[in-house]
Amino acid sequence: MKILKKTLLILIYTFFFSLFVLFLWKPYLLNVIKYRTPNAETYKIFPQEVSHKSDSIFHFIRTGKQRDDLDTLHVLDGDNRSIPLKEYIKNGEINLFMVIRNDSVLYERYHNGYSDSTLTSIFSGAKSIISIMIGQALEDGSIKNLNDKVTRYIPELESNPAFEQVTLKNLLDMKSGLEFQDALGGIVKAFFSDEAKYYYTDDMKAQLMKVKLANKPGTVWKYKSIDPILLGWVLKNATGKSVAQYFEANVWQKIGAEYNATWGLDQVDGLTNTASRFQVTGIDFAKIGRLFLNKGRYNGKQVVPERWVNQSINIGKEIPASAKGWQKSAHHYLWWIPQEGENGDYSAEGMLGQRLYIDPKTNTIIVQFADHGAGNYPYRKISRYLSGLPFSYPKF
Repeated sequence: MKILKKTLLILIYTFFFSLFVLFLWKPYLLNVIKYRTPNAETYKIFPQEVSHKSDSIFHFIRTGKQRDDLDTLHVLDGDNRSIPLKEYIKNGEINLFMVIRNDSVLYERYHNGYSDSTLTSIFSGAKSIISIMIGQALEDGSIKNLNDKVTRYIPELESNPAFEQVTLKNLLDMKSGLEFQDALGGIVKAFFSDEAKYYYTDDMKAQLMKVKLANKPGTVWKYKSIDPILLGWVLKNATGKSVAQYFEANVWQKIGAEYNATWGLDQVDGLTNTASRFQVTGIDFAKIGRLFLNKGRYNGKQVVPERWVNQSINIGKEIPASAKGWQKSAHHYLWWIPQEGENGDYSAEGMLGQRLYIDPKTNTIIVQFADHGAGNYPYRKISRYLSGLPFSYPKF
């Protein structure tokens, strides 16, 4: 019995000592345990940098009567069930659903205390925002060429041979070839994933310095966080401004933003998580959509180069590396571009159902903030319905 007790004590001590060593080695795992899958409020645990609102606010038109008929419009959910939009919103725990057409807010639904001015995290929607700024930095000469090696702008990475051949274009295409473990495949895999590491670490530079190369740059597409994070680091070094400062001066102040936006850092004065920690209100997120609908112009001034807008939302003759959903969305320049049917629409998309949908064909913008989303791609049906245009889902 004494031997059994002693053995048990040794096992207990060994277990707790192992945990101590593990958390000492990877301290960010404490946050993974505490917060697990982040929600729209988790960003608050990190230092924030502010992009201040515009001095001259743009207001969308709000008509006296909303389009209540959208409540009963049938759309497909993630299980390909045809259900009314009102039920789709409820099932997806959608906190904000806003439809804007021709600069008029036609439909708004809010839940859980949300309003059009609630600041929320759009997770991977941030990737599309850093894409916008890369285009602007090319235009102003801060970045010389997309074919430049990333080490030209981040010399610190020269010590890691994995970065020798990685270009800015590779990062923009998510074809860097850099090793990255997603969070799919169960609890243990998610716990030790790179997805969790880069979201919760307080030192992204240290983690990036250790990255290995899994594929030849430019050859394999893999959805991952580190490519847009590296683009944020490039932007900071190339412009001499933080991401938040550059965004404020070159986008936010110029499009009539009504509220401040924020960017999450890994530490005070550290790197910006341009993959998943951009916070914005619904009404201002729609203004990014309006900017792109107008080919990068606001009040007659070119804010984002028109050629960059066109490059971002058209894949041209490229063979799509991804095909998400029935609409076969290809990931291109950190936007999602559907390839199926009479398309032309595109979106910025984030985890848990954060969406900015843009349809130039019907001049429609849809913003959605959710706790998990109801799945599928109902936005094209809504935009075409409002415009009186025919639409039908493909047969499954």
